[in-house]
Amino acid sequence: MSSLTPDPSVSASVPVPARHPRLDPLADRYAARTHGMKSSEIRALFSVVSRPEVVSLAGGMPAVTALPLDAVGSMIGDLVSGMGAQTLQYGSGQGDPRLRERICDVMALEGITDASPSEVVVTVGSQQALDLVTRVFCDPGDVILAEAPSYVGALGVFQAAQARVQHVTMDDDGLVPEALEDALIECRARGDKVKFLYTIPNFHNPAGITLSEERRAKVMEIADRYDLLVVEDNPYGLLGFDREPMRALRARDAERVIYLGSFSKTFSPGLRVGWVLAPLAVREKLVLATEAQVLCPPSLTQYAVARYLDTQPWQQQIKTFIELYRERRDATLDSLAALMPPGTTWTRPDGGFYVWLKLPDGLDAKRMQPRAVSAHVAYVPGIGFYADGQGTEFMRLSYCYPEPDQIREGVRRLARVVEAELDLHSTFDSVDTGRFRAVRPSGPQVPAAEPITGPASSDTVGDQP
Repeated sequence: MSSLTPDPSVSASVPVPARHPRLDPLADRYAARTHGMKSSEIRALFSVVSRPEVVSLAGGMPAVTALPLDAVGSMIGDLVSGMGAQTLQYGSGQGDPRLRERICDVMALEGITDASPSEVVVTVGSQQALDLVTRVFCDPGDVILAEAPSYVGALGVFQAAQARVQHVTMDDDGLVPEALEDALIECRARGDKVKFLYTIPNFHNPAGITLSEERRAKVMEIADRYDLLVVEDNPYGLLGFDREPMRALRARDAERVIYLGSFSKTFSPGLRVGWVLAPLAVREKLVLATEAQVLCPPSLTQYAVARYLDTQPWQQQIKTFIELYRERRDATLDSLAALMPPGTTWTRPDGGFYVWLKLPDGLDAKRMQPRAVSAHVAYVPGIGFYADGQGTEFMRLSYCYPEPDQIREGVRRLARVVEAELDLHSTFDSVDTGRFRAVRPSGPQVPAAEPITGPASSDTVGDQP
């Protein structure tokens, strides 16, 4: 296991040294927690993927055009015209009561049948939910266990809280229970304070894999034995292609699991409505944290989601999304199998948005990215999904947004880039630059080429297609 940055010794009491004072006169006044803040690998690509000539296999943007937009538009218009005094006003810090009732109905589809609306806190997307949970539980230097790889947005939240991330190995069946127990033993031996396990059990972002039923039981048994809190992040759970939704971890233990959900993938990401399901004592602190942060979640978007769930065939709409994403997943996997050079491997998701691809030995997805952008195809380098610099040989491909024909063209372009990178790697790997310089000592000095070597091995292994 790798212990990940930032250093636990960093705390809010450590003064921040001045950096670039001529560029930023306030540089010496920033809080210590701003150290290391950077744009995510995904956000940094926004200006690129918006170009019409670029096929984006990068961002996980849902296919909102598959929604009945006329009906949704009329519904929202009726809300404002008929209930403007409520929808345009401040609301409760915990969220609209009717929406919290309907959220319990949604969670029941994944086996959470004992949830009470009083245990639900509505948030501005599940990203705020994760931030609130981290604020409530984590002090600087605390340890959070997270899968390797893990959601880039979660890693940003943990870094901002000055928590340390220790990654736990995954394979094709999800989080490895033995690796989880090893990490807990290792942390206990070091005297680390582990606050929780952060996991995405269904159609993982970015790996695309799902925690098997057998392992779910084992993970919860380990959590119980080590008194470990589990934060279950589940935005994709209803988007399985070939089976009914799996039973949530929260359905197995109401006190040990905090559940995060979102309507971004099953309705609209633009409305920014998510939620936390937590025991009542935790709920109280989450509401206080919400009120300190945003006062209350937006009323209009909450009413819009509640009305959508009340009046629209939302379960049928989820089935429409599933068929659309299945087709695009198939286009991705078929194109990868037909076009990618030997040595490339990838996962085969049975739901969700993502394929996790491993490049042939010696290639670096981050270094290759400019060549890909020049070829008008975009992806997310794997290094952004690790807290410790792993993942250079991986990339995340998202199939949710492009049409199947665009996906095929994007994979074709990407395959050519990988082949060109392999040729370049092979050429330079066969040149003995030291001998070349020794033959011509009197001539101008030729700078040594930077060695192109294989990255450190990763715990995540892609499936062979």
